[in-house]
Amino acid sequence: MNKFMAYFASAVSLIAGVAFCVPVCAQERAVQAMTLSTLFDLADRQSQKVRVSLTALQAADEGVEAAKSALLPYVGLSLQGSYTGNAFMLSRGFSANGTTDYIVPGTGVVPVANGKQDTPHWGNSFTAQVSQVLYAGGAIRSGIRMAELGKEMAELDVEKNRQEIRFLLTGYYLDLCKLNNQIEVVNLNIALTQKVIEQMKARRAEGTVLQNDITRYEYQLQSLELTLSKLTDAFTIINHQMVTTLHLPEHTVVAPDKMELDTEINALSAIAAQQTWQQTAADNNLGIRQATVATNLAEQKVKLVKAESLPSIAVVAENQLYGPYTQDLIPKDCNVNVWFVGIGVKFNLGSLWKNKHNIRKARIDYRQSQETLALAHEEVENGVQANYTNLLTSYTEVKTQQKQVELANQNYAVVQNRYQNELALLTDMVDASNMKLSAEMALVNARIAMLYNFFKLKYVTSTL
Repeated sequence: MNKFMAYFASAVSLIAGVAFCVPVCAQERAVQAMTLSTLFDLADRQSQKVRVSLTALQAADEGVEAAKSALLPYVGLSLQGSYTGNAFMLSRGFSANGTTDYIVPGTGVVPVANGKQDTPHWGNSFTAQVSQVLYAGGAIRSGIRMAELGKEMAELDVEKNRQEIRFLLTGYYLDLCKLNNQIEVVNLNIALTQKVIEQMKARRAEGTVLQNDITRYEYQLQSLELTLSKLTDAFTIINHQMVTTLHLPEHTVVAPDKMELDTEINALSAIAAQQTWQQTAADNNLGIRQATVATNLAEQKVKLVKAESLPSIAVVAENQLYGPYTQDLIPKDCNVNVWFVGIGVKFNLGSLWKNKHNIRKARIDYRQSQETLALAHEEVENGVQANYTNLLTSYTEVKTQQKQVELANQNYAVVQNRYQNELALLTDMVDASNMKLSAEMALVNARIAMLYNFFKLKYVTSTL
């Protein structure tokens, strides 16, 4: 592990020596220096993907309150006005002739002529009903718990979208850093090549250098300038993608903050062991947390389906005020007030044989969610191990590239001195120059790759 820490320390000194620059074409636009923290804050506020998930979270929050409302009593009020037509009385033989005996309490039998009966026409009805569920087989509590888990899942979706946007922006940010560093390297090599060409032209005047030698270096200069143009165009493309993601003004140019990246690299010198990262991933990885919530949801679904096979019990109270009274043979023009209080029991007998398949399915879904959770743990464990190994490899690569740059510079200095003393060919100079450029570009890429692997490890553990 000590050797591992030494790689980190060397990486810090390497990256600290690289200056960040902005392409010349960007100077005409609004250059805005930004840190990763600033980009993350902007993304949290302005990313459309995060906004969508935040809206879904608000809906889930209201869903919890709606589920809790099932615990409150039901109160129903009904007010009705009506017009009642005349009653028409028929005999048992459906004849409108003759009479029908009507028993009047305290008086006896009174014959009533069949046919149309005068009936009070204007009616009214007012009903108030209150009921409170006492027992529903656990359906209400399970519904509330499922709504709460739905809200928790929505919260995890918000955080997942934030992590995805942050990782996307981190990739853009590091690409800009890499392009800036490569542009700096190419600019230095252009300046060096121009200096060599000037020296050759001076020696050409003295007759010690052929025009063909100058032409070959001018060709290399053109190649370097083409490379610079490609790098600048690539910078413009990446910058546009970042600006679009953050909904910034179109002409904004993001300039990476070198100080913050140095701070991040300094933090790498104290990186934890792989087991610590594994534990962090087990505690924080959003995929594992979402799978856990999904398992809890499936468990509550089993309880909810079981509740359909259980009776429900409620206290019921009702008050009715209506008129006229038409339930008697002879309607009466009056208002009648009736009230009652009682306990109601409801049980669906058909659920005993109809609901068993739903219960089995819910139990199978619950087992599947448990298997999915176990699979999520496996995938995250493999992801942490792979990315941690890649991070170790990137340290070795940075160390190797540092040595190659050192050797390439030494080789270039030796070949240049020999060429100036007419002890080496121009092709040797060109090869040495290309080797120097290639080594420097590879070192830039290795530095950025090291940072990328570190941020990817943070992304896998959902701690970005």
